[in-house]
Amino acid sequence: MPQSKPFHILSRRSFLSQSFKTSMAVALSTLVDIPFVMKRALAEGSIGLNGKKILFIWLRGANDGLNSVIPVQDNTYYNIRQAIAIQKDLASGFYNTENQNCFDATQYANSAYAARGANDNTYTYDRAIPLGNGFAALHPSLKFLAPVYNAGDLALIHRVAYPRQSRSHFDSQNYWENGNPNNNLSKDGIFYRTIIESGLANTAPLTGISIQSALPLILRGSDAAMTNLTSPTRYDLLGVPTPGGDLKAFNAIAGANYHPFPAKRNRELLELHYQNMSNTLRIFANIDFNDSGNTFRDDSVTDNDQVWFDGTAATGNPAHKGYYLFPTSSAKNGGYQRPSGGGTNTNKYVVPTDYHGFFNNLKAAAMILNKTDALIAGTEIGGFDTHQNQGSTSGPHSDRQRAIGWAMYALRKYFTNFADKASWDNTIVVTLSEFGRTSSENSDDGTDHAEAGVMFVAGGGVKGRGQGNKYGIFGCSNIVADEPIYWKTGPRTTEAATCGTMFAAGFPESATTVNPVQQGYLRRSTDYRSVLGEVIRKHLGATQGQLNRIIPAYANVGECLQSGGVSNVDGVLIRGEVGIL
Repeated sequence: MPQSKPFHILSRRSFLSQSFKTSMAVALSTLVDIPFVMKRALAEGSIGLNGKKILFIWLRGANDGLNSVIPVQDNTYYNIRQAIAIQKDLASGFYNTENQNCFDATQYANSAYAARGANDNTYTYDRAIPLGNGFAALHPSLKFLAPVYNAGDLALIHRVAYPRQSRSHFDSQNYWENGNPNNNLSKDGIFYRTIIESGLANTAPLTGISIQSALPLILRGSDAAMTNLTSPTRYDLLGVPTPGGDLKAFNAIAGANYHPFPAKRNRELLELHYQNMSNTLRIFANIDFNDSGNTFRDDSVTDNDQVWFDGTAATGNPAHKGYYLFPTSSAKNGGYQRPSGGGTNTNKYVVPTDYHGFFNNLKAAAMILNKTDALIAGTEIGGFDTHQNQGSTSGPHSDRQRAIGWAMYALRKYFTNFADKASWDNTIVVTLSEFGRTSSENSDDGTDHAEAGVMFVAGGGVKGRGQGNKYGIFGCSNIVADEPIYWKTGPRTTEAATCGTMFAAGFPESATTVNPVQQGYLRRSTDYRSVLGEVIRKHLGATQGQLNRIIPAYANVGECLQSGGVSNVDGVLIRGEVGIL
């Protein structure tokens, strides 16, 4: 036995041996000084203590918000998007009393299903779904957002961006994730700083986790160990298959820890990473991420698909269960696999088959939030950089939006019907996308890089339609009483004061000499940091002091992130926090 040594000269080998036998909290407290900011966080707020959680979905490539939440009452939209525009729904019986040219979503009690007939096996519904405020409508591919919206659990926030918007995908994604627009030197993320402020970083194996190709900047930082899995069924910690390889992976980690290393700066953090991986493997061993564990089914009729919903025949499907919430394979994708020995029907896919991998990752992120103490989890879906052949009611953009719509619908059902450590009421789902796209379509029937776009924020605690907000739509109304910064209709003119919202960012050329590359941007009316800031403070429970550290611009009154006003960065009027919580 090695001779006993005083604590302050504890050998590396002895420490590592003990650290695998004690909790990470003890290891951290005996090895390093807890940073002052963490000490303050431990005495502030309720992040991580109130059961509140966040699930984020990155829409990478820049989603075209104008074809997500559509300003159908701005005729300029139809004039400058003749190939990719979505036409108004002109069916009778759905007139909005405030505006006889648009229709009310309240009349679509089950609009996610009513958009298709019982015998309609294809997505032939090709009209914008009215949202009830007499101005805005959903792309038909987003029809599964309708039940979430009608329940008052969805906020649709239009014209979201940040000051001096970058048109670079890489830079803008960095700014959205680090919370410091136009600052590439900031290398830690908003949600990373949130977890640091919680006081839980490095004291629990799972606090923030992403299921995607690499750990995103939004969860990345130098003083805490976060987790990223490239595949939920094959941990990328050591490239060892799981669950069968859990013991092998754990032994490999433990063996590596006993190897002596020379002292280096931040070696303690590396050791914490090893500990984090070890504990993560143990936790994940109790979660079935495989497709066999994908048993989560809808409890409602989907698209009037009574044959599938009934499921009474001897097909192995439980009776009275709807579509699988996470379509991870063809057999679990909508009504493709017919019951009663009916074979298959490719027209009954609820999402395109290209998105089975996305839903596999989404399922894992949802299960981790629901089965562990993790605070924040997320994943990504790519392909939104639609410069060519974007499509209108069908095509690449429509396909991606079908995945978004069903994802929101499925998450609401999952966290409602299968709640464990995360319920729909204590979970917020938020989408991120680096910028919007040009108001006008380009010559290739696509759209180019622009400024403001759309954020979707959903959850049982969201003040959507009828839940504290009249419509649950922000930034897409021409009614002054409903919007502090209302949507101005009309074409581009040479007078900036009369320029419509579609061209509000403006360009020097006249209305008669429009440069096809510079086709007009939506100027922001809401800063994305105001949306995330409201979620972090009101939902997660951060104090104002914590929020000022998580999103530094909150401490600068001139940026107007909380109460709104004219930004001192670029002189643009913004609304501040929109009041979704």
